Amino acid sequence: MSIYKAYDIRGIYGKDLCDDEFYRIARAYAQFCGFTGKGRVVVARDCRKSSDALFAAFSAGLVDEGVDVIDIGLASTPMSYFANAKLKADGSVMITASHNTKEWNGCKLCKANAVPISGATGIKDIERLVAGITTGDPAAGVGEIKKVDVSADYAAHVKEFAHMKRPLHLALDFANGMGIAESVAFKGSDITYDALYGEYDGDFPNHDANPLHHETLADLQALMRANPGKYAFGVAYDGDADRAGFLDEKGDIIPMDFVTALIAKDLLSSNPGRACFYDLRSSKVCEEVIAAAGGKPMMSRVGHSFIKEQMRQNDAIFAGELSGHYYFQANSTAESSSMATFALCNIVSASDKPLSELVAPLRKYSQSGEINTKTSTSPAEILERVKATYAGKARVFELDGVSVDAWDSDGYWANVRMSNTEPLVRLNLEGKTAEIMEARRDEFLSIIRS
Repeated sequence: MSIYKAYDIRGIYGKDLCDDEFYRIARAYAQFCGFTGKGRVVVARDCRKSSDALFAAFSAGLVDEGVDVIDIGLASTPMSYFANAKLKADGSVMITASHNTKEWNGCKLCKANAVPISGATGIKDIERLVAGITTGDPAAGVGEIKKVDVSADYAAHVKEFAHMKRPLHLALDFANGMGIAESVAFKGSDITYDALYGEYDGDFPNHDANPLHHETLADLQALMRANPGKYAFGVAYDGDADRAGFLDEKGDIIPMDFVTALIAKDLLSSNPGRACFYDLRSSKVCEEVIAAAGGKPMMSRVGHSFIKEQMRQNDAIFAGELSGHYYFQANSTAESSSMATFALCNIVSASDKPLSELVAPLRKYSQSGEINTKTSTSPAEILERVKATYAGKARVFELDGVSVDAWDSDGYWANVRMSNTEPLVRLNLEGKTAEIMEARRDEFLSIIRS
C-alpha cells in the first residue's frame, strides 16, 4: 500500500517508510513548492520513537535543497500550523502519524499560511519527484537549521479566544501524546485540570491516542465518574492533538457534530451573519443551530484540505468535522483543539446549566453512525447504483460521494462515499425518528451490499 495518502504521507516505520525515503521526500517537497535555494520551512515532530530520526532525515533533505529549517521541536500539529503563519514561513511540515499506533509515522505538508498539500494538490506530484531523486544527488544549496520555541506565542494566541465568565476544572487525557504540548495554552488561564497520561511516550502504553474509538475513552470516563461534580467536562486528544473528543460532566460522550453546533453558536454570538461549515456526515442539528444563531450554515466534504479550502473561499469563521477536527479562521483556518476547549469553556461558564443539559436539546434525531461495508464490487459502481435508485425521488448531489436529501419529504438524509485508503463503502444516515432511520438504513445497505 502506498505511503502517499489523500491528506498526508504515512506508513509503518522501517517497513513502508525509512529515513532515506524521508530525505528524498523533503527534497521533492522543496522542489515541488519552489523553495530550492530560498525557502524557510517550519519542521515539527511528535513524540514517536522514530520522529527524531525522521526529523534529521527531512531536515537534511531541506538543507541540501538550500532551504532553511525552523525547528520548533516537539509540538502539536495545531502549533505547527500557528508557527507557519506567525513566523511567516514558506511552508511547514509536521512529522506525525496522528492517531495511528506506535509503529507508524509520516508527515503533514503545508505551503505558506498553513495551506495543506493533499493528494489532489501536490502529494502525488511529490511522489513522482521522489522516484527521480537519489540520496547521492548533489546538493542544490546549503540551508541552515535554527531552533525556535513558539509555545509561549501559541499560548497567548489561543488565550485571546477565551472569554470565560468563571474558572472551570477539567479532566484531560493526553494519551502520552502531543496534547501535552497543546495544553500550554491553559497555563495561567481560568482553566485548571487533572490529567491522565501526561508524560510523553511514543509507545502509547496506556491506550491508543484516538478518541474516535470509544474504548480509548474508558479511563477518562472512569476518572470523571469516580469524582462526580468535580469536572465541568473532559477532553481526550489524539496523537498529534489536532483532534479532540469531549465528554460531558457525567463522563458521557458528546457526539462531535454536536460540539460543532455548540462552538458555532458561541462564535456567532459575537460574529453574526458569518459562515460556519459542518461536514456532510453531521446531524441536521448543525444546520439548524447555525441558522438559528444568525449564521450562514454551509456543508463541506470530508477531509481537512477540502474543508480549509472551502473556508477560505467563503470567509468562514469556523468549521467542524465529525472526526473531531475543529477549524478556526483565527488559527489560519486550521485546527486548534485548545481553541475548541476554550469555546466549550466559554459556553459552560456563561450558563447555569451543566454541559449535559446544553447538549440535550441537540439529541433530537436518530443517526446510524458510520457503517462500513467491505466490497469486491467497484465502489464507484455502487455509488452509481445509489444515484440511479434515488434520482427523481429526492435531492441527489455529489459533494463527496453520493448524498440523498429527502428530509422535508420523507424525514431522512443519507451519504454514501468511498474510503480513500481501503476497499470500503461508508454509509451515514439520519432520520427524524428511529423508525425512519432504521428502515432507510436497511434500504441503503441492501443497495450497497447487493
